[in-house]
Amino acid sequence: MGRVIHTSKIKIYQDKRPVRRAFIEHFEEPVYFGVHGGIKEFYGLEPEVEYPATLDYIVAGVGG
Repeated sequence: MGRVIHTSKIKIYQDKRPVRRAFIEHFEEPVYFGVHGGIKEFYGLEPEVEYPATLDYIVAGVGG
């Protein structure tokens, strides 16, 4: 087995649904998650503020 290169240390807080804040170690500002576009339509939500969904961050991370 290889050696561990990095362990993410993240705290996630549920704000007013569907908004979540993630605090990532070594970064001062939180990352916000929520819904937008087709996702909000699929779930029948109308958020006060639209934020990227978790899927958006996953796609951006692997597409990098």
